[in-house]
Amino acid sequence: MAELAVGLAKSVVEGTLSKAQAAIAEEAKLRDNAQRDLVFITGEFQMMQSFLKVANTERVENPVVMTWVRQIRELAYDVEDCIEFVVHLDKKSNWWWRMICRCISTSLCISMSLPLDEAVDELEQLKARVEDVSTRNARYSLISDTGSKPVVVQQQQPAPATAVSMLINTGKRQQQGDLSQLLADDKIRVISVWGTGGDLGVTSIIWKAYNDQETRQKFTCRAWVKLMHPFDPDVFVRCLMVQFYANACKEQEGELIGVDVLKRMSEANQSNYLDEFVWRVTTERCLVVLEGLSSMTDWDAITKFFPSRKNRSCIIVSSQQQSEVASLSVGLPYQVLELNQFSVDHTIYAFYKQTSQGEEGAQTTTDKRKEAQDWMTKHALIGRDSEMIHLRQYTSKARFDGFHVMSVWGIAGVGKSAILKCLFCDTILRDSKLHEQHRRTQFEKYAWVDVSYPFNLRDFSRSLLLNFHSHKLQGHTDCDIDTVGSNNPIVECRGILEPGKCLVVIDGLQSVKEWDMIQAELVSRSSKNCIIIITTEAGVARCCRGNKGELVFNVKGLQADAAFELFKTENAQEQQVLCLCPAAAAGGSHSLKELAAAQTPAQRRRAQRRNYELPPITDNETAELEELISKCGGLPKVIVDIARSLATKSAGRMEGARSINGKFMDHLENNRVFNTLHGLFTWMHNYFRTCPDSLKPCIFYLSIFPREHVVRRRRLVRRWIAEGYSRDNDEESAEHNGEKQFSELLDLSIVQQSQENTSVADMRMVLCQVNGFIREYIVKRRMEENLVFELGYNCTLTTQRSGRHLVILKDWERDSIVFKSIDFSRLRSLTVFGSWKPFFISESMKLLRVLDLEDASGSVEHQDLENMVKWLRRLKFLSLRGRCEIHHLPSSLHHLRQLQSLDVRHTSIVTLPESIIKLEKLQYIRAGTTDVPVSAPPPRPHISSSWFCKPGVLVGVKVPRGIGNLTALHTLGVVDVAASGSKTFVKDLKKLTQLRKLGVCGINKKNSKDFFSAIKDHVHLESLTVRINENNNQGCCFKKDHNQGCLEDMISLPCKNLKSLKLHGLEESLPKWRSNQLRKLSKLDLEMDTLTGTDVKFLGELPQLSILRVKQHQDRELSFRVVVNNEEDDSYRNVKVLQIACGCSSSNLHVTFGSSTMEKLELLKVDCCGGSPSYQFSGLENLGELKQVLLLNSSNAETLKLKLQTQLTKHPNKPVVKLEEPRPSS
Repeated sequence: MAELAVGLAKSVVEGTLSKAQAAIAEEAKLRDNAQRDLVFITGEFQMMQSFLKVANTERVENPVVMTWVRQIRELAYDVEDCIEFVVHLDKKSNWWWRMICRCISTSLCISMSLPLDEAVDELEQLKARVEDVSTRNARYSLISDTGSKPVVVQQQQPAPATAVSMLINTGKRQQQGDLSQLLADDKIRVISVWGTGGDLGVTSIIWKAYNDQETRQKFTCRAWVKLMHPFDPDVFVRCLMVQFYANACKEQEGELIGVDVLKRMSEANQSNYLDEFVWRVTTERCLVVLEGLSSMTDWDAITKFFPSRKNRSCIIVSSQQQSEVASLSVGLPYQVLELNQFSVDHTIYAFYKQTSQGEEGAQTTTDKRKEAQDWMTKHALIGRDSEMIHLRQYTSKARFDGFHVMSVWGIAGVGKSAILKCLFCDTILRDSKLHEQHRRTQFEKYAWVDVSYPFNLRDFSRSLLLNFHSHKLQGHTDCDIDTVGSNNPIVECRGILEPGKCLVVIDGLQSVKEWDMIQAELVSRSSKNCIIIITTEAGVARCCRGNKGELVFNVKGLQADAAFELFKTENAQEQQVLCLCPAAAAGGSHSLKELAAAQTPAQRRRAQRRNYELPPITDNETAELEELISKCGGLPKVIVDIARSLATKSAGRMEGARSINGKFMDHLENNRVFNTLHGLFTWMHNYFRTCPDSLKPCIFYLSIFPREHVVRRRRLVRRWIAEGYSRDNDEESAEHNGEKQFSELLDLSIVQQSQENTSVADMRMVLCQVNGFIREYIVKRRMEENLVFELGYNCTLTTQRSGRHLVILKDWERDSIVFKSIDFSRLRSLTVFGSWKPFFISESMKLLRVLDLEDASGSVEHQDLENMVKWLRRLKFLSLRGRCEIHHLPSSLHHLRQLQSLDVRHTSIVTLPESIIKLEKLQYIRAGTTDVPVSAPPPRPHISSSWFCKPGVLVGVKVPRGIGNLTALHTLGVVDVAASGSKTFVKDLKKLTQLRKLGVCGINKKNSKDFFSAIKDHVHLESLTVRINENNNQGCCFKKDHNQGCLEDMISLPCKNLKSLKLHGLEESLPKWRSNQLRKLSKLDLEMDTLTGTDVKFLGELPQLSILRVKQHQDRELSFRVVVNNEEDDSYRNVKVLQIACGCSSSNLHVTFGSSTMEKLELLKVDCCGGSPSYQFSGLENLGELKQVLLLNSSNAETLKLKLQTQLTKHPNKPVVKLEEPRPSS
């Protein structure tokens, strides 16, 4: 995590530099000496920033350097805080204070110093600290002249850490084992033993296995040869023959002295002993140990003496610290087994590769169809039905595309290869069935290739060629090239691919450079092939598709229910295998399934007669296991490994689960049982090392939210902006950069879709949660960086408890004495979950930027709000969302001069204070609600009647005159236009030209023209919500209120950038927009009396519409069938989510879907508010992509659920019908 710490420091230093440079430009607020100090500090930070940019892995792992990096980061935080204080001082207040000082005594002025004086003094102190940090660098020689490496004397290591990591990670990592078990495997021909810290222990490990009794019996000829340099073939063969004679005679005649061996060698002439050597190495089973192999030149010469190893002979190589020789002598792709770890710096590994039966020539394997059938039987996918449907569609599209390539990517351990292997086998079986029916198949040849590293195109082509000819799903690469018919594998592969119909899967591609080589030589645009790339890199995946990026599939983690089902399945299967093979858990590195498979049929039948029954999982166990599985983050690799490890502890399964739960990440990183997860941790380490520095603080910040806690996307982005993690640049706004950062974390499954979120593929996510596995990984490291600390049930409070971000959890005991003992002087964010207490706000929290009470409970009193404004003057983000006990904001709100985001949504606030217009930096105001709070105050004369309509109606707040002064606003809503004074508000609204999201209610025929005229030049507007005022709403359906036609002026809106539109309170029809006016609209929410046929046709032609919500109040048919010239037309082509609702429970609504409408619809939501309205559905079978039907507000919707389940029984996708309570509006 050193790279992550450096990334955090880079981000903080960059933010501090930008603020310092801006402050220098504002000379009016700074004295000359402060100006000079800032210039000096800026220069020093630029040098520190340059150091951080060139800091490589080798350097940052130096503890001295890491300490210095942390000091830089803390210093940068303090400088940034001081600069913000200076820049945002109130100039007018300072002027008045100086005038008063001239009129009173000098001593009193000295005793009551100005804020600017304090800031200047603090800058001088910070300058001294910066000088000290800089001299500390020189004192410890942390930066060399070249900037390439710290000048620190270190012991010379036999192999650099980076080389070791690359070598180990290239192979398939196995858990710890013994060299003897490799010798017992008949498929292994070469074993290379190598130590990361030198030769210590290597010889003893080989010697023990060499003299093992089972090894001696297995290999009739054994020899241990120390290689000479330069290599002498004659001496080499003589040494081998001496060893063969000696070891053979020992077994037959007992101990034989060396003189007798020499006599036997002297009796044989040159020709005789060479002939005998050839006979022994070709017919006898030999074990040869080669000590001191130092080059591939020697290895190439040695292999000439062993032309064939089909007699199950084995060579053990000791490579004298030559890591590259150790791996290359085995061949690619190799596997790695840890033999022993003597220390952190010295571990001994064995490199080996298993050959296939086809290479042995022992027997002919079954064809690919049988292999595919066996694989599908043994590896049933769980929770991946949706992915399989999409991938089948992608495969078909790729074949008929001009560029026959699709790519699949995701983080390590997420299950990419398993899904694609299932698709691969499924395609083989489908084509085989078509072939039997004498029908045209999709493909004729199939190949799955694992990319080996270091990459070589010729080796890759050889592996691909072998897989085309192999009867197995995956062939091996060390087969003689003659068996596949060409001495030039690249040309041979090209000859197969160009004319053929081939399905090729390339697994493990890591860079664009390798793809360019493959594409140039092997990819033909004129063929009917489909090439599927599997990678962990998003950039590689997109590059493989070139400028046609639509066939790039991102694999995400499993949802919670599927993850638990996978755990139960794997755990049960492993326990059943354990029953068949009780000794399986005794030891060895083989899996239980492999050991059980080695049993004879008679042994398996005897085990099955025991009638072993798996113990059921109790409710208490379920809670413990669900907590454990949630920490796996939906990663199948982690879930399966934990399930299998617990299977070996069936008697103490829950004790094992509790143990892992207690120290989850420690177990997975350090327990050898989980060594198979090494590749996942290596990927995470590499990702954090190479990911953009701007993302690193965002990732650390995610650990603020508890595991499985649902977070709104916009809330997270706004907090990043307030913390300075997402900043404006020359090209994009901070908001846009924050959304890009969120999308990147979402693609990597670091942020995941929550269970409550019902978004579908390629849709913008509203609710999310932090990946449990990533969170555990971060939490283990965040205290090392002194960033986030929690107050929870198990926390240990000491005098050292401090940090930049404080999280108060629900289960903390709320001890005010303990709380007040904590140092809050550097605190930047406070997030409260559970009960709110007034003492959570402290006068010492002067640097607090973020105060988030969205997940708090209890009563926030008005005095608490007054204290927030009084003490927390640096606040940039304030969220009181959901605190319905709050009726007013303090009139002193204007003191929060740095406030950027104010969220009072779903509170009882009906009027924003007049002082809010002084908050010039305010960008984001969210207010209003969709329900009238129970504790709302009685109506006031200036409040619109729309405030007090029935629950579920959009209501807004009154804003003061002068709101137009907040020209930085880009989000404003919901505003009650009528209550705010229509003419006044409209005048202010014209000034807010940077608005991107606007929500209003109280629109009527009197003010609609002025309102739409005010926003006609708001070209940046992307989201608009309009609620038409209703005067009569006693019944459940609308009454005529003479507001029809008030949206006529909406036709002239600048809709070219509009992506989301909500229109509530319409009566008969939509405005008469032009066909191309809403070309970017992707989300539409309508509430109206009735949706006419003309409206249905217009909406069906919107090209980007993907989410449609319709609430119709009149009883009549709602038909999504568009007929043109007596023929049904394709309509709603891109709609994936549809939500419909009746006006009230007495409504009768018949919903019809045509045969050519909403062909991509995946999610259908039906609002059952007020009971169970009478819904009828026709044409559900036409919704070919339908996956789920959700019944909202569904406490009484069981009848409708049964009816829909009956209708959908014959649907090919078998959509799920679920009851779901509504979530709060975002």
